[in-house]
Amino acid sequence: MKKLKNKLLAFNFVCLLVMVQGCSSVLRRGPLPSSDPPLPANFPDTSGPNNSAMIGWKEYFKDPNLTSLIGQALQNNQELNILIQEIEFAKQDVRRTRGAIFPFVTGGTTAGIDKVGRHTAAGAAEDNTANEIAAGRPIPTNTPNFGFGADFDWEVDIWRKLRNERDAAILRYLGTQEGRNFMITNIVAEIATNYYELVALDNQLITLKRTIEIQQNALEAVKLQKANARVTELAVRRFEAEVLKNQSRQFKIQQQITVTENNLNYLVGRYPQPIKRRSEGFDQLMLTRIGSGLPVQLLRNRPDVRRAELELAATGLDVKAAAARFYPALSIQGALGLQSFSLASAFNAPASIMYGAAANLMAPLINRSAIKAAFLGASAKQIGAIYTYQQTVLKAYIETVNQLAQIKNYGKSYDLKSQQVAALNDSITIAGQLFFNARADYTEVLFTQRDALESKMDLIELKQEQLNAFVKAYKALGGGYNRAAGGSGNTTKMAVPKIVGQLRGGN
Repeated sequence: MKKLKNKLLAFNFVCLLVMVQGCSSVLRRGPLPSSDPPLPANFPDTSGPNNSAMIGWKEYFKDPNLTSLIGQALQNNQELNILIQEIEFAKQDVRRTRGAIFPFVTGGTTAGIDKVGRHTAAGAAEDNTANEIAAGRPIPTNTPNFGFGADFDWEVDIWRKLRNERDAAILRYLGTQEGRNFMITNIVAEIATNYYELVALDNQLITLKRTIEIQQNALEAVKLQKANARVTELAVRRFEAEVLKNQSRQFKIQQQITVTENNLNYLVGRYPQPIKRRSEGFDQLMLTRIGSGLPVQLLRNRPDVRRAELELAATGLDVKAAAARFYPALSIQGALGLQSFSLASAFNAPASIMYGAAANLMAPLINRSAIKAAFLGASAKQIGAIYTYQQTVLKAYIETVNQLAQIKNYGKSYDLKSQQVAALNDSITIAGQLFFNARADYTEVLFTQRDALESKMDLIELKQEQLNAFVKAYKALGGGYNRAAGGSGNTTKMAVPKIVGQLRGGN
């Protein structure tokens, strides 16, 4: 008997060695791509070490009408509210994975009745109960069964499989928080962009109405010239056509105003209504000067970069958890309770006490393809997360460089366009004087007015694009969410361990 036990122990030891050797062959992977993005030390034409991303949107946008719209949107926007529920789902997933680490204890009660056949082992045992009958304690033929007990089941996390799954869930929960911050940044930027577009359309409409007034006065003057036989009907009809064209253009701009207003109402989460805004002084409007800071600050301030970083860390833990499934799993089961065929005697201890305990050490030996596939899939997902992180960082840097360059170039373009508008405004007066003195043709007056109108409309559009460049640069740097979220909003590398520890519950 002792030799048989020794042979069984030797066989189990050999099986364990084979299993571990198989695991080591499966777990060998090639080198992972580097996850450290080689960012440049500075942005081109950097504006200094200050970073505008640290400025809250209430301080960055000075227009009270705009800040009011942003505040309402962060409370009522449906997409943001949907994302908040996804965050809540991720939070509950953290609780689920955290609970799997602790023992499962279940309790309950049972009641039943058994009748065994006489020609069975249990039935034959009932024939040997004469002493019980003589003692006045007969066992009934139909045997009731009453029980009260608790079961204990605990998988000992010796390879950190469960704890890695928990920590991965925590990191993904933090990633959903960063996703919320990224959506807030987008909402703030989109509302600001639509607001400035709406104000620009108002100014285009005002400019168009003023031009129509000038053209109508010119039309009346041309009619007087025709009455005096100084011009033909052709000149009258050309001026009249120009007035009608611009009057028709008013309704097109008015439609754009309606659509832009409703876009803002949608972002705010309300039904169509007039948008309160200030359109005066649009040509002099300028946002806070952008401070680009350093490129490495994008890793801390951009919510999409932070989310990609947290997902990368989570996939690394997924790989470790998947690898742990190859190794033996230790589980402990136990049971403790009271059991009797009589409800009256069920609570007679210690006669009615029943208990049991067992420890199992189980490991996969055959048909491990599913575990291997899960491990290789987690490894591929980790490599994909590395590339996604690198791509996100590269995109963040390029977006920032583009917007900083756009601010600079649009500023120079706006100055030159302003000079063009001033020159064309003077040319309208000059062309009118020459026309009335018969020293210029009516077409010169007409074309001069047309060029002046188009240059004014272009100047307004250029101003709008200049403001949008400031908004997009603010977004590209990672601003717009920190103070709006009611705090710093940043889960930096220094803050992640602290938050993870809180969500772990100190375990």
